[in-house]
Amino acid sequence: MEWVVVVSVLVMTILSLLRVNVIVAIIAAALTAGLMAGLSIVESVDMLVAGMGGQANTALSYILLGAFAVAISYTGITTILVNYLIKILTGKKTMMVLVIAGVASLSQNVVPVHIAFIPILIPPLLKLFDEMRLDRRGVATALTFGLKAPYVMIPAGFGLIFHGTIYDGMQENGAAISMGDIALSMIIPGAGMVLGLLIAIFITYRKDRVAKPGAGGTEVMESVTNELKEVSFNRNHLFTIIAIIAALAVQLMTDNLILGALTGLVIMFALMVVPFKNGDKIVSDGIAMMGTIAFVMLVASGFGNILSETGAVDALVEVSSGSIGDNKAVIALILLLVGLVVTIGIGTSFGTIPILAALYVPICLEAGFSPMAIAVLIGTAGALGDAGSPASDSTLGPTAGLNADGKHNHIWDTCVPTFVHFNIPLVLFGWIGAIIL
Repeated sequence: MEWVVVVSVLVMTILSLLRVNVIVAIIAAALTAGLMAGLSIVESVDMLVAGMGGQANTALSYILLGAFAVAISYTGITTILVNYLIKILTGKKTMMVLVIAGVASLSQNVVPVHIAFIPILIPPLLKLFDEMRLDRRGVATALTFGLKAPYVMIPAGFGLIFHGTIYDGMQENGAAISMGDIALSMIIPGAGMVLGLLIAIFITYRKDRVAKPGAGGTEVMESVTNELKEVSFNRNHLFTIIAIIAALAVQLMTDNLILGALTGLVIMFALMVVPFKNGDKIVSDGIAMMGTIAFVMLVASGFGNILSETGAVDALVEVSSGSIGDNKAVIALILLLVGLVVTIGIGTSFGTIPILAALYVPICLEAGFSPMAIAVLIGTAGALGDAGSPASDSTLGPTAGLNADGKHNHIWDTCVPTFVHFNIPLVLFGWIGAIIL
């Protein structure tokens, strides 16, 4: 049983690296896990489908956010921003990537819209990327950094939810800690991500790279990559900003992305920013833009359900903890690597934390780790694998924007670069943090 997680994740990873569609790869991994756990194929499929509801809220949120993003781009307001970026950043590749990383970081804490900004901002810049011979792998790394590092380090927006999940998991399993101590402890692994970003921008992907021929994107994506024209700020743009602020306010008040996106859409239609007759096209284009991400999240949730319900994750941690003795350095490293494997399979750091906390806290308390060290281990182990996982929104989001013209591969151009530049420093810095705290 202890090898179920490892083998099934390897199946998903190998198939993905061989360019098998990520949904097919996750289903194959889920069936592998079910069969190894003693389930029949039918039982495995039933458990996969039953577990898909765990991410239904997230999937619907992404589709509605996609429709909201299409409605916003319909007004041309993003053309103003893109034209401004083109004027000040053309020829400045390093600054371009740093600005993108900064904008992405705002999406987690200051304006918590998560990946919804990517299909608005990135596709219109693709032509400029190609003219500058900018390596899109560096852009993917910058976007994933912005989608992860802020919530790892900063207890605001999505970061408050992430730190709160760590807090709840530790409290429920007998390890008392304050939210302030969790924030302080998570600065250490966060610093590792900053280092990984700087290496990617200034060393790994600094050289020119000619984009490969594209396979063609969807109609909505092609429309925003056309020649950008000068657009003057007008009444519809003002109403669009009002809709964005209202959507953000509702999201923050209700802690519900679905209600936030719906609010934005309703206001844009009510104020005639987007003609009501275009409603069907806006929604269908939103589904085309974000539907794949939504469905991958659903299937990944089903895979995670199989790993959890069959006891495969518990068995992996138990067999690992039973063979690591009482050496803190070895225990910390093993627990981090287990977290890496588990999160790559489940594809969500937020969903992994409760599982890891229940398993890690007893082991760490017995080994004599401090509460802050335990928080580092749980938080880092949860964040590990989210970057680099084929099923993570932290990689699916950047690919959705960068592959608008069919020139960016999800696995080799997003998952592999983000895995190398973030998971390696996260393991190293998380390990150091667990030892020194």
